[in-house]
Amino acid sequence: MSTHRDEKGLDSKLDEKNDQQSSNVKFDLGAPQLNDDYDQSVDNEADDQFEFSALSKPSSTSSMDSTTNITNTHGSVVNTKMPLNNDTHSGNKSALRRYARQMSGVSFGSTSSFRQQPFAATPKALSEILGGHRIINKILIANNGIAAVKCMRSIRRWSYEMFRQENAIKFVAMVTPEDMKANAEYIRYADHYVNVQGGPSHMNYSNCELIVDIAKRFPVEAVWAGWGHASENPKLPELLRHNGIAFIGPPEQAMWALGDKIASTIIAQSADVPTLTWSGSHIKLKTNVGESQNVNVPMELYEQACFADYQKGLESAIKIGFPVMIKASEGGGGKGIRKCTKSEEFENLFRQVQTEVPGSPIFLMKYADSCRHLEVQIIADESGQAISLFGRDCSIQRRHQKIIEEAPAVIAPREILEQMEKAAVRLAKMVGYISAGTVEYLYNPADQTFFFLELNPRLQVEHPCTEMITDVNLPACQLQIAMGISLHRIKSIRLLYGEEPLGVSPIDFDNPKHKPVPNGHAIAARITSENPDEGFKPSSGTVEELNFRSRQNVWGYFSISSSGGLHEFADSQFGHIFSYGDTRDDARENLVVALKELSIRGDFHSTG
Repeated sequence: MSTHRDEKGLDSKLDEKNDQQSSNVKFDLGAPQLNDDYDQSVDNEADDQFEFSALSKPSSTSSMDSTTNITNTHGSVVNTKMPLNNDTHSGNKSALRRYARQMSGVSFGSTSSFRQQPFAATPKALSEILGGHRIINKILIANNGIAAVKCMRSIRRWSYEMFRQENAIKFVAMVTPEDMKANAEYIRYADHYVNVQGGPSHMNYSNCELIVDIAKRFPVEAVWAGWGHASENPKLPELLRHNGIAFIGPPEQAMWALGDKIASTIIAQSADVPTLTWSGSHIKLKTNVGESQNVNVPMELYEQACFADYQKGLESAIKIGFPVMIKASEGGGGKGIRKCTKSEEFENLFRQVQTEVPGSPIFLMKYADSCRHLEVQIIADESGQAISLFGRDCSIQRRHQKIIEEAPAVIAPREILEQMEKAAVRLAKMVGYISAGTVEYLYNPADQTFFFLELNPRLQVEHPCTEMITDVNLPACQLQIAMGISLHRIKSIRLLYGEEPLGVSPIDFDNPKHKPVPNGHAIAARITSENPDEGFKPSSGTVEELNFRSRQNVWGYFSISSSGGLHEFADSQFGHIFSYGDTRDDARENLVVALKELSIRGDFHSTG
């Protein structure tokens, strides 16, 4: 394993590779829409301050304002005024969001106009000001592709807003020979990179021992695993904890309890969350619903819900009633799941699931017809506070893979969605969950019933949909929580709840003074490399041309850069396009226009 610490050396190597390739990738992004254009002049900054003041100026009839003075690390005083009455609060939040989108096309907590000076000079100063107990200056990105791109872009934007320098947080990237040869986009975003062994994921990005070894050798203060690869392996946070390195995600106990499909379903039904009939319906834990207890599922109960051989599974399937879903608890992304309609095909399908996810426990669940796939974004801190950030509708899928996502969910009545959100928060508190996660449900519009499906103990690919309707930068929230900062001290969360952004007052998240509401509507489309002639099998190849135009209400990011491509071990998804609108129809129309203008040429098949 070799390390490279010189960014110029990296750029030189990539430039040489560019010269050797004839393909060309162009991103037609106008300067006002570039999300990564951090180098704004002082004059522009002053203009921004003036523009925001005009937008957010309260009317002469507004009620009493609250003023907070906070001294930053430079000794200057930041004066923040936020109106306390609901009407003015709503108006100012609306103006703030409009302002943020004018700046970047998509708002990820872009509220820098609240201050003329950096809020803090360094991550250490920020942690001290906001009551954190851990300093994180350097992060190892244990991922590749669009996950790595999104994390680094989001945290660099937040870093610029807080410190007025986008490189205050340093990133170390893991790079395989295949990613280097493909000229993967995420490499350019990193400050340093480490060469690792190529091949399948278990030899690099899913190898927990390798990740910890790199984190210790470099060294870094924290590891971000994103989604896929090792992101849901409880072994990673456990090993990191033993070595004094922070994991930007949930602790291993919570990951085991809620990240496992079997354990999470047992906990859900014990918390009185509706579940479909399944092979563990008879199991219930003795627990106090809604309290933070760090609940775990004993192994003897866990084993009662799953099967090692098909014969016992078939007996359970007959009791449940066909059709049933045969599922691997460690499966995901369309792997380890089969629909079985009759007993004669059960053995063959059971063995297919075993082969796809070797060693995984297998359980059965009643098949639900004509249901929608809804999910709730949750985020929790180390002090036991947990909140939901509304829901998403991810019902449009192919081969059990999401392809279109939207937020907020509109198929269900608001009171049903609130029940889902409260149940999700209840589950998070019961197991001592920390960081971002997603609780997934099946919803039946016919009778307005919903059933717990699973909890993903990580950030989801589609999380920008939630960011766009809340103005909450989720990777940045994950980082601050890993620093030990409480939810009620995070600026974007305070703004969402109508509180002074730089204030210190606690927030009653269960009964807030200002109940958060989603702002507008967002729809996302995944861009993948798949061959329709072979059942949408993932396809690799090189890119000759990629043209995408970002605009005020449309934003996208890709894992492919100039002279790049997708190798055989890469995720088939290489892009994600998001559209925003005041209404669902507006967002849909914006997405249609963006997809029509997207142009991709290469020697692989792509779908969107």
